[in-house]
Amino acid sequence: MKIVIADPNLAVLRAELEAGFPDGTEVSWPDRLDTEALQAAVVDADVLVASRCTAEMAAAAKALRLVHAPGAGVDGINVEALPAGTIVANTYHHEDSIAEYVVASAILLRRGFLAQDAALRRDEWASPTYRPELDLGDTLRAATVGLIGFGHIGARTWARLRAFGARGAAVTGSGRVDIAAHGLDWAGDIGRLGELLERSDLLVLSAPLTPASRGMIGAAELARLPRGAVLINVGRGLLVEERALYQALRDGGLGGAGIDVWYGYPAEGTSAAPSELPFRELPNVLMTPHSSGLTRQTYAGRAVDITDNVRRLVAGEPLRNVVAVAA
Repeated sequence: MKIVIADPNLAVLRAELEAGFPDGTEVSWPDRLDTEALQAAVVDADVLVASRCTAEMAAAAKALRLVHAPGAGVDGINVEALPAGTIVANTYHHEDSIAEYVVASAILLRRGFLAQDAALRRDEWASPTYRPELDLGDTLRAATVGLIGFGHIGARTWARLRAFGARGAAVTGSGRVDIAAHGLDWAGDIGRLGELLERSDLLVLSAPLTPASRGMIGAAELARLPRGAVLINVGRGLLVEERALYQALRDGGLGGAGIDVWYGYPAEGTSAAPSELPFRELPNVLMTPHSSGLTRQTYAGRAVDITDNVRRLVAGEPLRNVVAVAA
């Protein structure tokens, strides 16, 4: 069996992964940004571990039996172009790491620590003790949290925010959430989005990107948030209209934003503007490079899932976390 792994984050667990594959497995680690090398590697591969599989790669991969995303997202995998019968599977384990990111971002932004850090680096003491005109920050206990999406990430995030004493509500595509089990005030479908926005001084987006959810938060929706609210997006950048978000942050409608998912990514190399708009100039934005889920614990869990599914494939057993099967 030949396996191609095109995710650099898994390289730190290379020994564990290769030891977990069946005996005799040949494993290659081409650079995911080297299109020619990657396409050449998949020609006779049985398994591709990657978040991206283009139509060209799929057409070249005549022996492919499994494309295993190294995370939850499979939107970069062209399922229609894959050889018939090819299984597409995914894995998670990022929810705890992302939940920590949301909590950390919320505290930094709601307490004003991000701005205070920047000011003190200029020898300015930007706290209400020295500048009475500045507002006092708010604890998480005082927060009313609105969650858009309540899957793995939303539920784990809420569990942590709830531990601080926050109140919360959620909207999802189906609206089916066990309110009592999760300790939410209420939950509903997207038809109650406006109600959620009007009550949320901390808004957390972890919904998947679909044609229906694309741009679901625009200028009108942002205007419904309480003034000074904080928005944290760990779903996909395109859930929120780019210009509307920038303007709300620039003009003071939004108190702050933690943005881990963006509108532009490097096509190659490590350099690219995350947006055409100058978010970097705004003092009330925490900018991170889609790194909220990147911890050793995340990838250790994913490595176990990937090796388990490869062993199942070899043994002819049903795979776990199957997303699709190519027709």
